[in-house]
Amino acid sequence: MTATGDVAAPVSDPIAGRTSPGRRPHRMQKIEHRAGFAFLTPWLIGMAALTLGPMIYSLYLAFTDYNLLSSPQWVGLGNFRAMFADDRFISSVQVTLLYVVVSVPVVLIVSMLVALLLNTGLRFIKAYRALFYLPSLLAASVAVATLWRQIFGPSGLINNLLSLVGIHAQSWIGNPSTALGVIISLNAWAFGATMIIFLAGLRQVPSELYEAASVDGAGRLRKFVSITVPWISPLIFFNVLMDTVHAFQAFTSAYVVSGGSGGPSDSTLFYTLYLYQKGFTELNMGYASAMAWLLVIVLGVFTGLFFLSARFWVHYGDR
Repeated sequence: MTATGDVAAPVSDPIAGRTSPGRRPHRMQKIEHRAGFAFLTPWLIGMAALTLGPMIYSLYLAFTDYNLLSSPQWVGLGNFRAMFADDRFISSVQVTLLYVVVSVPVVLIVSMLVALLLNTGLRFIKAYRALFYLPSLLAASVAVATLWRQIFGPSGLINNLLSLVGIHAQSWIGNPSTALGVIISLNAWAFGATMIIFLAGLRQVPSELYEAASVDGAGRLRKFVSITVPWISPLIFFNVLMDTVHAFQAFTSAYVVSGGSGGPSDSTLFYTLYLYQKGFTELNMGYASAMAWLLVIVLGVFTGLFFLSARFWVHYGDR
């Protein structure tokens, strides 16, 4: 009995009584888990058969002598020793590093400048974004690389334009000093994807920050360094990482522009192109597998170091 004379309602024990509405029976949870694993089964099978399986097998081949025609013969670290005694391998590493060091900054700078221009409130902004983004969808194709080879060939568009002003140049892709620049220009032409990411970040910077900086007398360069760069630093981090990884893996443009040979004097012998030559031209699949795993290790180390450095210059919530 309560003080008012009413009988108190019985209090149900949620543990001893029925299951609460927000809690499902254990049997139902088991059924849902099984259904989830059933839907994941095709993906797990594909991952094991098409990704993990070939990776493990290629790791085994990296320590063997295998020519695709006979059984693999175990050679231990022989392939890795042979790589560092191979002049063409050393040349491919140098060409790839030069390509990465030059092309990645060029793409980042051009994409940032265009993104800043498009962020100024130009008319027909959607048309400009589509126009600049389109090359990034086509640059990795064989057709565009073939077109680039024709443009910079002996009788290509570039030489025809130069001949109008009395300059008679030789083949740009046949000259060891300019062949790599042709491929770098192709990569720089396809800056659209990086530009779109930068533009999305620039449009998220609060205008109040720029207004406050203007009151303090800050100029455009000061605003860019003190406001824009810290605010979009996560996007800069993402673009630098992705563009660098893609540059290390560049293959199509080098293969098509150089005709699969690596260019004059191996000036466009990219790492991946030499890997392809060893594996599918010379049928030295063990050597090629060793090169592939060395590239994986290098990219893993680079990515790890890059993430460690991010704590010093990438700002997320503490802007």
